[in-house]
Amino acid sequence: MKRYKIQPLNSYYYYKKRKNWLKEILLFIIGMGVICLGIVGNGNLGDDLKALRLKKEISAESVYIDGNKVAYGLYKQKQEVKGIYIPASKIDNYEEYIAMAKRTDVNSFVIDVKNDQGYLTFTSDNEKLVNMGCVLADPPIENIGGVMKRLYEEDIYPIARIVTFKDNVATKHFPNLAVKKLDGRVYELKSGDRWLDPYNQENWDYILEVCKEAIKIGFKEIQFDYIRFHESMDEEIVQLPPNKTKSEVITEFVTFISKQLEEYGVSVSADVFGTIIMSKIDGENVGQDFKELCKHLDYICPMIYPSHYADGTFGIQYPHIQCYDIILKSMELAQDKILENPRIERKAKIRPWLQDFTLAGMKPYQFYGEEQIRSQIQGTYDAGVNEWLFWNASGKYTEAGLDEE
Repeated sequence: MKRYKIQPLNSYYYYKKRKNWLKEILLFIIGMGVICLGIVGNGNLGDDLKALRLKKEISAESVYIDGNKVAYGLYKQKQEVKGIYIPASKIDNYEEYIAMAKRTDVNSFVIDVKNDQGYLTFTSDNEKLVNMGCVLADPPIENIGGVMKRLYEEDIYPIARIVTFKDNVATKHFPNLAVKKLDGRVYELKSGDRWLDPYNQENWDYILEVCKEAIKIGFKEIQFDYIRFHESMDEEIVQLPPNKTKSEVITEFVTFISKQLEEYGVSVSADVFGTIIMSKIDGENVGQDFKELCKHLDYICPMIYPSHYADGTFGIQYPHIQCYDIILKSMELAQDKILENPRIERKAKIRPWLQDFTLAGMKPYQFYGEEQIRSQIQGTYDAGVNEWLFWNASGKYTEAGLDEE
């Protein structure tokens, strides 16, 4: 089977850049002609130049990718996202997901780009990424260009999920980039997972390179997951510089990466623990400061799965049973936290991760079906938040709980 090869021309960003360059040349030639006509003509040069500027503005409203007749809006597309996560292993079923989106109000897909192990999910000839060991000979997404083309055709907003500091691949090839134990050895969890050291700025550059690859493919938003330390990483176990807290370095990374991505016109979002909204201790433990992150991100995505809250949270006896109440309270508090920032620093919009899975060990037991999906969405809306994402690690969703298009 012929493998799809990624080229810059397959990227909306690079295509737009080239197209705009050609437009500038054409408009310059036209402009010079208008000026010449104005000099020898009726003297209405000002009106001619005004018309030229208007024509340029209109021409920037849509561009086209070579080889088809699909119109694309400007790259940084603003819309109220209602999305689902699709694991790379299920992306071959993209037509089924597209069909579901057309039947419901789902309008966005979150797709793995750098997965939980640390591998890129599609092929690439980017030497920097190849050298890091993250490019697979047989990646799970074989035809990423075809997938992206269909999403653009159906006006589905593509978000690139990039697992940030959890990484078993780069840390294997380059142990110097990993979080280390006090004795200098690479720190491993019982599961065998290793983490890139957020204090090491070489890792920032690596993640930036992954982001650029996602942008080249055509993703309109970069979403960082595992943008934190593991909760077991404290100064008694791993090496942590004494002059900078975990929250400070994660915020510095977000500031750096957001600034670097500005020129590409993509939105930047990050997944954070739901508990950091209410618990400063939890935030400091993993390095996520909710209020500070909101100053730099376009979207902040707290994972407010009802099954992940302790009994009694917000005075709610069983949060996983009373899912409407826990979503409502969490989102109200999140908005209050953002309002504590000065007005000019209230950048991020809230877009929560909701739950479309059932945890079997919960007591009392509750199956998550249509009613629970609707309750979570309603709790989000009633809190004044208009966007949401649903998570199911297997990519299976309760369509009956989603509103019809």
